[in-house]
Amino acid sequence: MTGRSTGIYVQNFVSAFLSTLMFALLFANPAAAQTKAPQSAGVDNTKMGPYRALATLAFNASLKGDNATAATLAKILERTWDKSEDYGGDTALSKTNKKLFDEIDKAMDQFVGLLVEHPNAAPDPARLRAAYTNYLDKLKQAD
Repeated sequence: MTGRSTGIYVQNFVSAFLSTLMFALLFANPAAAQTKAPQSAGVDNTKMGPYRALATLAFNASLKGDNATAATLAKILERTWDKSEDYGGDTALSKTNKKLFDEIDKAMDQFVGLLVEHPNAAPDPARLRAAYTNYLDKLKQAD
């Protein structure tokens, strides 16, 4: 190989390696490090599992640059949460633990707000990850 072709080979190798690494990071599930509850079709079989699943889908869509889908999923998360609490009866978290409900609701609003406000552009990644992590941490308290 000549010096020029070796340089191109190294450049292609580095490019492929970085692409593979980026792909792995984009599709890594940030919630995977958490303790796993029994699941059905990828959704935790817990009271908060559906909310966690929707948040993860929205978060991952944002990481992939699909901001419109992320905003849509975030809005679905918010509407689902609100309706469940409105019509959840005596077992709704808003009735059984108002303080925790308010904490989760606030964390969800912060997470959802970042995505809904940016349907055409990515929100600040650090703020989004912090809001997502905080929301998941609050959900764990209600499982």
